[in-house]
Amino acid sequence: MRTRRIGDVQVGAIGLGGMPMSIEGRPEESRSIAAVHAALDAGVTLIDTADAYHIGPDDVGHNESLIARALATYGGDTSGVLVATKGGHTRPGDGSWGLDGSPAYLKRACDASLKRLGVEAIGLYQHHRPDPSVPYADSIGALRDLLDEGKIRMAGISNANPAQIREANEILGGRLVSVQNQFSPAFRSSEDELRLCDVLGVAFLPWSPLGGISSAGDLGGEHAAFGRVAEAHGVSPQQVALAWMLAKSPVVVPIPGSSRPETIVDSAKAADLELTDEEFAELDAA
Repeated sequence: MRTRRIGDVQVGAIGLGGMPMSIEGRPEESRSIAAVHAALDAGVTLIDTADAYHIGPDDVGHNESLIARALATYGGDTSGVLVATKGGHTRPGDGSWGLDGSPAYLKRACDASLKRLGVEAIGLYQHHRPDPSVPYADSIGALRDLLDEGKIRMAGISNANPAQIREANEILGGRLVSVQNQFSPAFRSSEDELRLCDVLGVAFLPWSPLGGISSAGDLGGEHAAFGRVAEAHGVSPQQVALAWMLAKSPVVVPIPGSSRPETIVDSAKAADLELTDEEFAELDAA
């Protein structure tokens, strides 16, 4: 697979998001582990998880533990795999998502993630979402401390606006390596954040990148262009959506969520899908 850069690490241009494997409606673990193995076989070397990817308070960090087991049982070399996790969200068990961006909580969460992942240092640790009750500088200061202590190798942020991206990069002393925001054909409000990441040379990791392109049967209206381009290339609309994102900037590394081997294998093929200038322009305007 073609690669892109996150900090000083080269990763496959398409990553894997682990959330569907562990939240409500999650499948049997065997299928999820098969999906991780299939992703690795396809050249995926970025796996995104979070301590909040679980259901109840009794299985906090479910996805981190699952990813660790999947890597441990993979038959090939995993030394080049970058596991990115996040802290700052909480899940009390009623289906809701809470926030805790306090430095003390983030540091405790990082320690717990280290244990679940079974590593001495987390490859990429991301502040999951700004907590309105905590000054943003305090939350990012915790990531700076974790970097300085060697508990994390790289630091990133998620669900951030341009001002927060600049503030985080300043607090981290220019060491911000990634921004993970929602971005898809149906959700494009992070265009400004993507452009800023392009200027700063910071990786932009779209989460839920296939929003609006869930199946070939619902590609009418504003998303019909993705279906037309997919038909022209003989590929899935999902591949086209991911290829469009990759064509927007060399800093983009989409992380489609999947718990099925066949879907992540299909997504991985987007790294080699070349769009014409005309196709890109049509999709960008769709």
